[in-house]
Amino acid sequence: MPGGYAPMAARWLCSLFRKPFDGGKRTMDHGSQQPQTPQMPGPFTGYAGPQGPYPGQHPALLRLDEVQREIATLGPQVCSYSGLQSDREYKRLERELTRLLLEVDKVETEGRPELQQARKRAAGEVEGLLRYLEGNATHPSRLAIGELTQEVQNLLNEGVVGPFRQGQAQDAFEISEELVEAVQDVAMRLAQVKTGGSVPLRKARYKALTRVCAVQELLEGRVRTQTLALPLSDDTHEAVQRINQVMAQVSGARCQEVALLMGLSGRDSCAHLARILTELLVELDALDVSSNAAVRNYRKQVVEEINGLLKHLDLEGEGEDTRRYDLAQNDSIREIEAIRGRVSVLREEVLRHGAAGQGTELQGLLTHLDQVDTGRNPCIREARRRAVLEVQALITFLDLWEALGRRNPVSDEPPPHAAVWRVLASLCDLQAQALGFDGKRADKSYMVLEELLTKQLLALDAVDPQGDQGTKNARKQAVKHAQNILSYLDMKTDEWEY
Repeated sequence: MPGGYAPMAARWLCSLFRKPFDGGKRTMDHGSQQPQTPQMPGPFTGYAGPQGPYPGQHPALLRLDEVQREIATLGPQVCSYSGLQSDREYKRLERELTRLLLEVDKVETEGRPELQQARKRAAGEVEGLLRYLEGNATHPSRLAIGELTQEVQNLLNEGVVGPFRQGQAQDAFEISEELVEAVQDVAMRLAQVKTGGSVPLRKARYKALTRVCAVQELLEGRVRTQTLALPLSDDTHEAVQRINQVMAQVSGARCQEVALLMGLSGRDSCAHLARILTELLVELDALDVSSNAAVRNYRKQVVEEINGLLKHLDLEGEGEDTRRYDLAQNDSIREIEAIRGRVSVLREEVLRHGAAGQGTELQGLLTHLDQVDTGRNPCIREARRRAVLEVQALITFLDLWEALGRRNPVSDEPPPHAAVWRVLASLCDLQAQALGFDGKRADKSYMVLEELLTKQLLALDAVDPQGDQGTKNARKQAVKHAQNILSYLDMKTDEWEY
């Protein structure tokens, strides 16, 4: 966000208490007011005295007071808005703020400095909200979120929604693995969009992610059901015909839901589709299939399909709840962070005092991370992946450190093999520096460390194994180890966030 708009939350909170925000510089001077003059309620001081006939507040101040009340109402809406300029809510907020600005401009000040100052302050409040609204909607990260959402919409329109609207039979329509992978790739890129801690941007990213992940699960469910047995024959049981009809409706509802979640449908709503699916559940529940186990299992499958669709139809308000879009409050993230905290302690012990049996605990932490529930959220998956890499980096360092300590070279060791071990010894020292690095990519220490690691790769490239398979394998492992250190260093400095 532009630097001047950071205190907007304070701006409207001050308004709630009837105190206009002035950037911390409280210089409200209303001229020749007498100290004993009683103050009227509201953000603007009352005007009275020999120069005016008004016993209480001046009419201009009363009107500006009304504007402040409207600002207090619109302020929280502006500060939490997370959409684009093309959205209906943006246009509404912009229209309301523009109207307020015109109202302020119409206020007559009669040339009085105190009234001019009050009007100027009110206009500044409204203009600040307008700039903040525009800044959020046009922020590069917000635009990136919009572009990625559009990319998913294009994929789904071509691969799912379009064919459905053209009347293709859903039983014959197959969702490809390539489409599922493409949607998953966009979800991962969404998870990597930087928000800088901005609440509107975090909400926008979270809303987009929840919908893309929901669609991804719907597509994966469709891929799985393509391998299921065909519906039972109508002759099997008198209830089978109706169950088959419901199954066909469910197949169509899946495409409708994809369109609704991704904003590709201007008709109906998630709530309307939820009512339809709930009615189908009630109808299935009323069917008497107790006498036939095969039909009962078939109905159960259809019920599970409907429930799978229903659980994604409550996303209308997704992202408004702080505990949802703020992943720092997520239980799985907290669990991951607790593990990372312990890894940090172990890393300090290793770097200061050397290996002292930490390997067993580190393996246990890997197992613990594997059990963390990511809830199909790519942000949580990425957080877990990074934690796993941190643990693995420390484990590989300990393994190399111990291997170097056990090394006892023989007198007739081939020179190429000895050269690889010399590089490994250097890599051990460099990995220790990488583990302890706590800076940014622009830091000189980062660039020096990166250059030294690159030199070790060049040194390995210059080693001639002379046909010795053992040396070839050792050099290959050393190259992989150097590349892993570089990747770890990149991960530590890419400023990723939840």
